Amino acid sequence: MKRLVFALLGTAAIALAGCSGSNQDAVNNAEMNQANPDQLNQLASNAANAANSALGNQQNKLEEENAAARDNVVNPKEADEQNVSGM
Repeated sequence: MKRLVFALLGTAAIALAGCSGSNQDAVNNAEMNQANPDQLNQLASNAANAANSALGNQQNKLEEENAAARDNVVNPKEADEQNVSGM
């Protein structure tokens, strides 16, 4: 029984030792799939520009809404003049 356990452990150790070597093909494939720094910088710049554009559009829309809201405000003095039922 002990011999069988040692044989199985030895076989497993040899199998694992064979798998642990560096696989240069896998390393080369991983390196090929990496974007270069210039591409990353361009992508980051594009994303930042898109975010700035979206925020600028949102700010313009809010400013238009605020201007429209100011136009629709009733002057309190006029409201007091119209409220003559309290007198």
